[in-house]
Amino acid sequence: MTDKGWQRPSIYDVATLAGVSHSTVSRVLNDQPYISDSARQRVLDAIEQTNFTPSSIARALATKRANRIGVVVDTSPQYGPNSTIRALESAARHPGYGITAYSVGDEDGGLGIDAAVDELVAHGVDALCVIAPRLSSLEALRQRQTGVPVLIIKSEADADMHTAAVDQRAGAMMVMKHLLDLGHRSIAHIAGPLDWYDARAREAAWREALAAARVTPAEPVIGDWSSASGYELGRSHDFGDATAIFAANDQMALGAIHGLTDRGLRVPEDVSVVGFDDLPDSRHFLPPLTTVRQDFAALGALAVELLVAAIEETPMPERTMITPQLSVRASTAPPPSGSDP
Repeated sequence: MTDKGWQRPSIYDVATLAGVSHSTVSRVLNDQPYISDSARQRVLDAIEQTNFTPSSIARALATKRANRIGVVVDTSPQYGPNSTIRALESAARHPGYGITAYSVGDEDGGLGIDAAVDELVAHGVDALCVIAPRLSSLEALRQRQTGVPVLIIKSEADADMHTAAVDQRAGAMMVMKHLLDLGHRSIAHIAGPLDWYDARAREAAWREALAAARVTPAEPVIGDWSSASGYELGRSHDFGDATAIFAANDQMALGAIHGLTDRGLRVPEDVSVVGFDDLPDSRHFLPPLTTVRQDFAALGALAVELLVAAIEETPMPERTMITPQLSVRASTAPPPSGSDP
């Protein structure tokens, strides 16, 4: 587990550092008796070390809140989840909240979500946010009571929890419209693992767009978000008569371009490739990558706005989705002459 966002420490941070309960911290702050000199000094030292200001103390005591949001990051090494948590940390500072994050690994699956929630609730967080959820972890979360508001970063509405997201369907539809407008009809899809909500949303939009164009797609091929998986598919998978490939993230698109090049295919002269995320390096791929830009800063601000409203029981914002943008670069072009219209 990593603990971040110390710019605005909570009373629970002071208690943890001093090795006492938060009620002991409160008693020290109110100069109550029957506290050992050593415990009192540890609390005072912890207050100094954490820069726990009098205004923070007063607010924590008055509201009985920690001013801290717990974040569960489902498989954090990916660019999207990492960018989202950085955006959350930045956005949370303005209303005076800190972030405590817990990463769940691929090997943990649904079991990891229980450990994450237990740890974060034990730290006294005021709300929970789950980034990049998978079906397995979210179903595990539904089976338990957290006692605090929960927000899920996913584009589908949820009857049980608050949601915020970049509109995954809209982003994928932008990709498909771009490729169809260029004249492509045989468009392959390298999907992310379909236990992930984002991967499912992008794959569903790919199918929807082809159906609207009266095109019957081949089955998608499944990667694991990594450039290595994209490379293996680009190098060895039979994409049939596909003149374009929509990869569900930029890493797999990068790997696919490498693999296609190794087998003697040119991008975009022989096959166009599109990604999703707009990594900072995407414009420097060879060729520069056409991709979907997700505004993670706006997503972080929206998620914090929703969470703070839920914590403080103020009216909830109506907007829960961020609109993405298509960045058109040199990895896409009309299909080669002679291909089927």
